[in-house]
Amino acid sequence: MIYTIIDVETTGKTNRMTEISVFRYNGETVVDEFTSLVNPNSFIPQHITALTGIDNAMVADSPSFEDVAQNILDITEGAIFVAHNVNFDYNVIQGEFKRIGREFTRKKLCTVRLSRRLIPGHRSYSLGKICKALDINLVDRHRARGDAEATVILFELLLQQPNAAEVFKEFLNKNSREATLPPNLPKEKFEALPSTPGIYYFKDKKGTVIYVGKAKNIKKRVLSHFYSKTKKSLEMVRETRDLDFEISGSELIALLMEDAAIKHHFPIYNKVAKRTIQTFAIFSYEDRKGVLHLASNKGRLVPNPILTFFNIRDLRSYMEKICAKFNLCPKYCHLQESVSECSHYSIKNCNGICKNEESVEDYNNRVLEAIHDMSHQKNDLIFKEKGRHGNEEAFVMIKEGQYLGYGFIDKDEQINHIDDLNTFLIPQKNSVDIQKILRPLMLGC
Repeated sequence: MIYTIIDVETTGKTNRMTEISVFRYNGETVVDEFTSLVNPNSFIPQHITALTGIDNAMVADSPSFEDVAQNILDITEGAIFVAHNVNFDYNVIQGEFKRIGREFTRKKLCTVRLSRRLIPGHRSYSLGKICKALDINLVDRHRARGDAEATVILFELLLQQPNAAEVFKEFLNKNSREATLPPNLPKEKFEALPSTPGIYYFKDKKGTVIYVGKAKNIKKRVLSHFYSKTKKSLEMVRETRDLDFEISGSELIALLMEDAAIKHHFPIYNKVAKRTIQTFAIFSYEDRKGVLHLASNKGRLVPNPILTFFNIRDLRSYMEKICAKFNLCPKYCHLQESVSECSHYSIKNCNGICKNEESVEDYNNRVLEAIHDMSHQKNDLIFKEKGRHGNEEAFVMIKEGQYLGYGFIDKDEQINHIDDLNTFLIPQKNSVDIQKILRPLMLGC
């Protein structure tokens, strides 16, 4: 079996290659080598230069990736791609090939994961620390050739372990998860994940939560992160040392748990949760003829909204229902603009206010009834959800339109009044994000 032991250096954040070293190894000895600086056609930041010693001047006259691409294809042809934290090096190289319109596909082995299995018990499996622990001479740390050469020696040691053949075969099995798991994540941590709804936590080496997610199937969703090739996922996976989870029983409870967990931990990879949410509001006003209108605008422009929505489509859909329910005019509900008389495609029950066939007083009374109906969407609600196991149910509590939290309760508990649920309530904070989750359910009641 032929292997290519590889290391690459990059520009850091932009992940462009600055150096590559490849050793072709036949299981006994190195039979070929390719090492080269690479002009990334991208700026190398100072902190990367401080780490690798590679600066912009060094690569200015070096070949571009396109110039060395055939060398890389030739030396890796028919060989298994081996690296310390293989997904990083492999994805860098695959990404560079993609930029020049070429494909790169090889079987992979990770010496971090192999080391954890074949020589367990070490405190750290970073290349520098494992080499020090095993007395492997590592010269030119954070340069491609130095790191690749040390990885060759480590790989030789791994091949010599008693059960190496069996472990290598397992890792090369295309159905094995070993190649996709983060290099520093113990396999048993992943295997412990349930295939049920809930939330999951990615943690770094200090135990800090770096990402929170929710899923209908926790194990399946977590695995999808390991297959992802996005820059965010690759960086997150490299930092992951531990996983944790909480089961929820239902997707709704998982959404609520996720929101609370993100606001508690502020994980660095949940940046999307920090965005400002756009809202849209329904309000009323009286025109010069004394006719009451129902209209909408961006939430920040409406001081006293009747109801707030999180996308304009839902708002218009709800307005159409109100318009039909109370025989209101689509024109004066601003579902049609710049028309003298309403002619809505689905709302046909206008009583003729737009044609002067109905008195303003009669029309306004129905508008007031509609406003009263909308205002009383802010009521007390209990949403019943599936529990975490067969003998349990979950609930979400809303009082006066405000989210109070969720809870779990055994099916054999006697509940005679809504206040009896307070004993089982897990209090939570209300927020715009929570309202966005719950509003569609509240409007459907």
